[in-house]
Amino acid sequence: MAEFAWVARGPTGDRQKGVMVADTKATVEKRLRALQLDPQKVSKRLRLSLGTGVTSQDLVKFIRQFATMIDAGLPLVQCLDILSNQEPNPVFKAALIDIKQTVEQGATFSDALKRHPKIFDALFVNLVHAGEVGGILDTILNRLAHYIEKNVKLKRQVKGALTYPSAVIVIMFGVMIVLLTFVIPAFENMFAEFGAKDALPTLTKMVIAASNGFISYLPFIVVIFIAGTFAAIQFYRRPKGKRLVHMMILKLPVIGPVMQKITVARFARTMGTLLSSGVPILDAIQIVAKAAGNVVVEEGLLYARDRISEGRNLADPLGEMKVFPGMVVQMVAVGEQTGALDQMLTKIADFYEDETDVAVAALTSLLEPLMMVIVGGLVGTVLVAMYLPIFSLAGNIKAD
Repeated sequence: MAEFAWVARGPTGDRQKGVMVADTKATVEKRLRALQLDPQKVSKRLRLSLGTGVTSQDLVKFIRQFATMIDAGLPLVQCLDILSNQEPNPVFKAALIDIKQTVEQGATFSDALKRHPKIFDALFVNLVHAGEVGGILDTILNRLAHYIEKNVKLKRQVKGALTYPSAVIVIMFGVMIVLLTFVIPAFENMFAEFGAKDALPTLTKMVIAASNGFISYLPFIVVIFIAGTFAAIQFYRRPKGKRLVHMMILKLPVIGPVMQKITVARFARTMGTLLSSGVPILDAIQIVAKAAGNVVVEEGLLYARDRISEGRNLADPLGEMKVFPGMVVQMVAVGEQTGALDQMLTKIADFYEDETDVAVAALTSLLEPLMMVIVGGLVGTVLVAMYLPIFSLAGNIKAD
């Protein structure tokens, strides 16, 4: 898919222009003629972007407004036309225009959404399709907006759990590099000027030796760091490497339990939303697995899908994964027996989202003093090592 800027003449000769998302220039011209427009100029727009530029807030706003219009009885195409005209995001605006034009040509709304997978994922498309089939599109859209808001909250919690320790570690390395490269050599020169370089305390000599070694081998350290980073990225890109990293994350002593709670909450919220919207369970598990964000969980859910297709229930393979707590497995089993699995999953999601809030707060309160002790210990060791000889020199001067 690419963006094409077009200029065309209308039936009355008026000049119109706009942006359309399509595969080729010929597709754009064909669509314009179908709208009784005479194409004058169609050119591909070059746009450098690291993503779609469409945020979760953009999607939620669109869904809420769209659901309100559908509930009020406005035709689908008119809703899309109104929302595309008032959309300030150019990428999202172009996608909505393309979706409107595709629907005008006879496609369903869900099929039109499939043309933009980077904006509307499989979960979004399947929920919309379920809403179209069941005639409850407005209800499904409101449910989808609620899901996206909850999912954004979970993502923020993940970032909250990892951002603080990552930032402190980066700052710690930065401070140590400055001390080893600039501060310690300055003290070393000062000790040499006072003629006390040979009579330094053992701790001071060790710190100075570490500084000299760091400066002497700095080019090799930089090369090793770059090579190690590149090797780590390549290792992570491999399926086995990614699986190993994701498994280690779930088993980490402090962060692991928090990530497990987030994983359970995401699974339950997504699965419950899909099932309550009428999506078949096999399709729902397929979508949930792709949106799990963890290879180990994804493999386990796909295994569960295979077992369900053989006639087994969902609870047993979930218990075999060793990722979901026993309480979750038992609640899923009860939900399957009573025929209220979607409601049970929603309750699980609510519970574990609250648990995640508490776990993230506890993790932050634990890591904050721990990281400060580590940083303070390293910096304090360097400062003590540098000031010990100064105290000794001051004592000698006073004695003289």
